[in-house]
Amino acid sequence: MKLPRVECPSCTRSIAAGMVAGRLSKGRIWRHDAPDARRDADGHLLSCAGSLKIVDLPYGQMEIEIGEPETETAPADAMALF
Repeated sequence: MKLPRVECPSCTRSIAAGMVAGRLSKGRIWRHDAPDARRDADGHLLSCAGSLKIVDLPYGQMEIEIGEPETETAPADAMALF
């Protein structure tokens, strides 16, 4: 599956955005770590403040590709089959 990438409003990195149900032009930014890798008191990484925000998807990238595109190739002896 190929998802469109958008710029995170907080850290400005290019992050994948999944579509939001019922809102064709909107996407939710996937959870990602902050670029400076902040940690909380227990030592766990904190997600970027822009994680899970809903943003506008780039025009023309609102479709999701699933799987590999199929290419039609005819065998060399295809005409002999008819």
